[in-house]
Amino acid sequence: MSTVITSIDRRSPAERAGVRPGERLLSIGGHAVEDVLDYRFFGYDQDPELVLESPGGVRRTLRVKKPEAEDLGLNFDTYLMDEPRPCSNHCLFCFVDQMAPGCRETLYFKDDDARLSFLMGNYVTLTNLSPREVRRIIDLRISPINVSVHATDPKLRSALLGSRAGGESLEHMRAFGQAGIVMNGQIVLCPGWNDGPQLQRTMEDMAAWGFASCSIVPVGLTKHRAGLAEIRPVDRDCANAVIDQADAFGKICLERYGTRLFFCSDEMYIRAGRPLPEEDYYEGYVQLENGVGLLRSLIGEFEAGLRLEEEPVSASPYAIATGVSAAPFLTDLAEKAREKTGVTGRVYAVQNDFFGHSVDVAGLVTGGDLIAQLQGKDLGQRLLIPVNMLRHGGDVFLDDVRVPDVEAALGVPVTVVEQDGFDLLDAMLGRK
Repeated sequence: MSTVITSIDRRSPAERAGVRPGERLLSIGGHAVEDVLDYRFFGYDQDPELVLESPGGVRRTLRVKKPEAEDLGLNFDTYLMDEPRPCSNHCLFCFVDQMAPGCRETLYFKDDDARLSFLMGNYVTLTNLSPREVRRIIDLRISPINVSVHATDPKLRSALLGSRAGGESLEHMRAFGQAGIVMNGQIVLCPGWNDGPQLQRTMEDMAAWGFASCSIVPVGLTKHRAGLAEIRPVDRDCANAVIDQADAFGKICLERYGTRLFFCSDEMYIRAGRPLPEEDYYEGYVQLENGVGLLRSLIGEFEAGLRLEEEPVSASPYAIATGVSAAPFLTDLAEKAREKTGVTGRVYAVQNDFFGHSVDVAGLVTGGDLIAQLQGKDLGQRLLIPVNMLRHGGDVFLDDVRVPDVEAALGVPVTVVEQDGFDLLDAMLGRK
């Protein structure tokens, strides 16, 4: 735990009040500050009173003038004001355990920190929460919290998570639901483990416990599974059965709660060979970050942007590199853009040699596979890639290849496209 203030934002309430870097923040409004949750929650109030301690141990009390909800403007050694809590589970389907050797060290770190769920939307299992932390989440009304559920049968959940706490932590979900804490869930569907009757039990329990939404996504299996549990991939028949089951119970939930609550990911529909649902199915895209409706949203935005184009566009030919699953959808959009604007492009589905061909999403395509499979291909004069191929906020692929490396190897400039249909259209038409 580090509540030492490292810097203060310019013209912030804290700077105006005379808070100094190097001081330790002990409390806000009479409440002890242990980490970022305390800082955010208690610092929300209007004109809070801070207790600070100098490096020499001298304490002082200071009132900060600010409106409610404005941030104090304090910065600390780490975002959490603490170390992130590592995952103590040994999930049978954990993707980190299936990483190829030789990747950068950060890719092997597993976090399971409820604070990151609230602050950044991470999904957590709740298995490492102490009774005090459960109480604090309830007392501070920390919402929403995103929960990796997978199963609600205690023995099965313990087996899937590789931890006895997997079953025990189901009580946390019940307690949060009773306290009115908003919970979003995720079920990683592992055929033969948590499908069929177990999936039905899980959905019924989650609905009864007050979950606001839940995504159902197919398990991701790489070729690096030596020594790990045997799990079958989600095939066409399994995907169709899961969609039918989720939709049937979703209709009941829609009548009972006003929401279908359970949504299968785009990847589940692709594996089932079914068309994507229409936009109103997704209820405002409540599970977009889990790949539920991502393609439908992209298509809708793209087509809306294309309708605004009234004249032919002069732009150089381009190529798009994406994962195998998204390639047919982007091919269709590229053709629609060509018919309306005259701009031509090619779409290339990149097979995932790095993780194995069962991994077909764009976000796990590596720079090495991109270079190996696109060399010698007709790329036009520019290459478009989705932003989720890269580390957040950077230009590095999962295999540590960088965007300039790809540009040098392929001889074309690379344009990084946001997960947004309007941005995709602008990139195709040479406006990025």
